[in-house]
Amino acid sequence: MRALLFLSFLLTGCGEVWNDPYPVADRGRNVMYSAFTERPKHLDPAQSYTEDEARFTQQVYEPPLQYHYLKRPYELIPLTAQEVPKALELEGGKYTQYTIRIRPGIHYQPHPGFVAANLDLERKITDRLRSPYDLPLGTRELTADDYIYQIKRLAHPRLHSPIFGLMSEYIVGLKEYAARLQQAEKPGRWLDLRDHPLEGVERLDAHTYRVKLKGRYPQFAYWLAMPFFAPVPWEAEKFFQQVGMAEKNFTLDWWPVGTGAYMLTENDPNARMRLDRNPNFRGEPYPLVGEAGDAASGLLADAGKTMPFIDRVVFSREKESIPYWNKFLQGYFDASAIPSDTFDQAVRVSIEGESGLTAQMEQREIRLRTSVDTTILYLGFNWLDSVVGGHTDAHAAQRARKLRQAISIAVDWEEFIAIFLNGRGLVAHDPLAPGIFGQREGRDGVNPVTHDWNNGKPERRPIAAARQLLAEAGYPDGRDAKTGIPLVLYLDTVGRGPGDKPRFDWWRRQFAKLSIQLEIRDSDWNRFQEKIRKGSQQLYILGWNADYPDPENFLFLLHGAQARATTQGENTSNYVNAEFDALFERMKNIANSPDRQQLIERMVDIARHDAPWVWGYHPKSYGLTHAWMQNGKPNNMARNNIKYLRVDVDQRSALRRAWNPTVLWPLALVVLLLIAIAAPAFLGYRRRERAAAKPT
Repeated sequence: MRALLFLSFLLTGCGEVWNDPYPVADRGRNVMYSAFTERPKHLDPAQSYTEDEARFTQQVYEPPLQYHYLKRPYELIPLTAQEVPKALELEGGKYTQYTIRIRPGIHYQPHPGFVAANLDLERKITDRLRSPYDLPLGTRELTADDYIYQIKRLAHPRLHSPIFGLMSEYIVGLKEYAARLQQAEKPGRWLDLRDHPLEGVERLDAHTYRVKLKGRYPQFAYWLAMPFFAPVPWEAEKFFQQVGMAEKNFTLDWWPVGTGAYMLTENDPNARMRLDRNPNFRGEPYPLVGEAGDAASGLLADAGKTMPFIDRVVFSREKESIPYWNKFLQGYFDASAIPSDTFDQAVRVSIEGESGLTAQMEQREIRLRTSVDTTILYLGFNWLDSVVGGHTDAHAAQRARKLRQAISIAVDWEEFIAIFLNGRGLVAHDPLAPGIFGQREGRDGVNPVTHDWNNGKPERRPIAAARQLLAEAGYPDGRDAKTGIPLVLYLDTVGRGPGDKPRFDWWRRQFAKLSIQLEIRDSDWNRFQEKIRKGSQQLYILGWNADYPDPENFLFLLHGAQARATTQGENTSNYVNAEFDALFERMKNIANSPDRQQLIERMVDIARHDAPWVWGYHPKSYGLTHAWMQNGKPNNMARNNIKYLRVDVDQRSALRRAWNPTVLWPLALVVLLLIAIAAPAFLGYRRRERAAAKPT
């Protein structure tokens, strides 16, 4: 009887939280549940650069500008600034000036730095802290000085900003400023940057500042939409410099301080991260307009309403893709990427190549969101190499060019995308990613070296055309026409483990089509980078993700003045073409216009002809969201998307209950088995207790 009562208690006590992984107190609350796989390394806006970090920093920090959430092509709009600043040329273009006016009345999130920055906290107090938010909290208004302070931090001797090198070439006095800070720094003491003026950044009033650049650099406006140029209050930096803070990871690199819609309130990067609505956030209206199709997709249903819509965001760390995927299907994550090994379970691809959801996903009203990344992955040739590179001798240059063109035809990126990416990619025909100004579409967008235009779509040229080019290059059937020696080429790449073998075999097969022997030199990232820096590679595989949506940010990868081996620039192929370089210098600093388009088209034609890259592919992102998630739209240039999202909590709760019914019969069976096992012993014991005592 007691066992049955215990079972009854279990049945009534478990309710609908039986297999819910989240606290009971969170049920029914306006919480979004997400996951992350890689722990963020930097949350300080001077140092953070990766997408894994941006999903947190861009919810907290607010640079002056942002990208319109819905419009494509991407459009810069004000965030904390009153308007998008315009470039003012000085001294005939020798300098450019940007004046940024910040909206008054914006306040920081609650933070102890605004109360205790000037206090010397005792060590016994900091030792007891579990979070900075255990201390009294304060706030203050955002000012222009905070933006100036952060620009100075790019040159801080104890920080390593990934954009300092680039910005020191443009912001007047920044390189010299870094040298002065190096001399001013004293170990163990806080370096107050307010005491050190920077020539190229000027405060005009409490809400206005000015940045002065060398020459013309219209792309600077895009940087004003990145956390590198978000405000940092001096109080927060000084607060975290107090004794005992660093030992507890109480730093700006761990606890960001901003004016954004959310504040990071829990940071356990091995298990869980939590964002909570910033109670001091001023509110921001949801966009009123978008691009064609957004209204029909429900993306304008909240037009004009005040954001953010979600109160809390919980990120759980999921190192393995299968548990992550299963929790999404159970409704315990609101959105998910699609792991490669479960792609067929989620997506069906038609004969025409169109992607759609499987019946299982449609039954659960799951939505598919796709977007082409502003990224290119490619196979590069080293221009310094004696076989595949550029040559000053015209005959040798022609031979190498035809060899590169033959390989460009033979490498079947369409097949690569189908086999290794589940079709999630678009074949590239030039350096520009889709949606970037200057890229051509349709027939004009096809690379004539590698593809023909047939039946309204590009079609890779036959391998016979590649073999003909190879013969013209002096390597008929993959052998040197003069010596008869087989042609051997070397591909440097970064190994990822045992799973690389199918990929490496695929690469060998591509070159075997031309009877070229491919030797793959697999190494770690540091060794690979060393070869790239020295220009000692022959062929290599790399990719580039756009910093901002401008053609300059792709075409500079082939600019001779930025060759990696000679200037440590981003031109890892060390490609040089005098006409291309001259056109780049004209193109990079003018506004989008028909003239700029014409320059870009000529540059693309040159690059296609020279073939310094086998152009590769643009990855295509596939994301899934549940029906209760509203306003989700991929934005490849920004990650400050959470404020736009909305969750239908009631619908989520109802569907979770339907999808995760409590199954108790196994428990009941175990209890009954225990009773069956224990019953004979119990009955025997009772019989012995009741038996009459034997006479002695």
